Amino acid sequence: MSYYNPFTPPRKSATFDDYTLAEIRRAAATGIYDIRGAGTKRKVPHFDDLLFLGASISRYPLEGYREKCDTSVVLGTRFAKKPIQLKTPITIAGMSFGALSGNAKEALGRGATLAGTSTTTGDGGMTDEERGHSQTLVYQYLPSRYGMNPKDLRRADAIEVVVGQGAKPGGGGMLLGQKISDRVANMRNLPKGIDQRSACRHPDWTGPDDLEIKILELREITDWEKPIYVKIGGARPYYDTALAVKAGADVVVLDGMQGGTAATQDVFIENVGMPTLACIRPAVQALQDLGMHRKVQLIISGGIRSGADVAKALALGADAVAIGTAALVAIGDNDPKWEEEYQKLGTTAGAYDDWHEGKDPAGITTQDPELAARLDPVAAGRRLANYLKVMTLEAQTIARACGKNKLTNLEPEDLCALTMEAAAMAQVPLAGTNWYPGKGAF
Repeated sequence: MSYYNPFTPPRKSATFDDYTLAEIRRAAATGIYDIRGAGTKRKVPHFDDLLFLGASISRYPLEGYREKCDTSVVLGTRFAKKPIQLKTPITIAGMSFGALSGNAKEALGRGATLAGTSTTTGDGGMTDEERGHSQTLVYQYLPSRYGMNPKDLRRADAIEVVVGQGAKPGGGGMLLGQKISDRVANMRNLPKGIDQRSACRHPDWTGPDDLEIKILELREITDWEKPIYVKIGGARPYYDTALAVKAGADVVVLDGMQGGTAATQDVFIENVGMPTLACIRPAVQALQDLGMHRKVQLIISGGIRSGADVAKALALGADAVAIGTAALVAIGDNDPKWEEEYQKLGTTAGAYDDWHEGKDPAGITTQDPELAARLDPVAAGRRLANYLKVMTLEAQTIARACGKNKLTNLEPEDLCALTMEAAAMAQVPLAGTNWYPGKGAF
């Protein structure tokens, strides 16, 4: 016999919560998996779980703005005749024309140029407005080969061979048919209005030995001038970094699971890969074991939001970072001023789950000419430059407080962790102790 207790409300399952139940019902009703853009929405250990140990007596801080703190970085010093020189270690990650509007790509180029840093193409090739407004442009060489041609390889300032992406390591991307305009279709040499799927692996190599051959081929095409990056998703960072270095990479780009994507399966975004925080130290260890730390530069991406995040990534051993989602927000994406229109799409500003639909009211993740025209690339570029400036100043402020006259002089000793998980992943002591889980073993 059951007994109803009016004083205790019914309990819902932590395993079968409201979202899970809704997803089961949606799958049962439609028979298809969910596709969306952006990155993981689950909470994982991140840079917020680390704190800096400012200088006092045992360490001597730098005096405010009187003493210089260098923010410049040089990328591609290993083999390239023309390494990239940037004023700030914050770069713009690869995002395709197709996923983004032409105005958005132009805004990213303008903002990066004003800030003295680089921006990156994406799947689908290089647009003239992007090249024309980017002082330093990195050209992505992806498994799909969409839009790839030797002319644009030579027009780029660096080449990024994309092997994996943090939101979907081991998987390929998607661009749904509603975003395949005449121009996008022409650049990709594919039909208009038809869903496009990018391959999960390059068609002309099967392993790291073939990657070495491909890098040599790219160097020959570009007369050994351009730095060659290799981008990997955060899955097995130690071995993937080591193999990229042995294949001849000048720069390794490591993207954690907080990295975004234009569109892929939700089950991929939420269940494949490792947090950015967990990826950095194994990658640095691989570089150190090969005697290549700082000789091959390491760029970290996936969830970078502030100057504090930048400083923490550099303290853990990175040379630079890349931002994607944050850059889109800076130029106007998911702005609450468009809330009424986001509501009509069945979402809300800040949910970042509308990127694949092509109906972005902000004019950024769309190919609709009327919507795209809403974004002023000049004003948006200035907003991005302002954001990059603030991030750089924040990172400088922290570095000075730790007594460092260059951002890349920050080190793990400057950090402590608030949680056991973060301490283990970052391999820095738990706050108030000199210990972290697994200390003494890799």
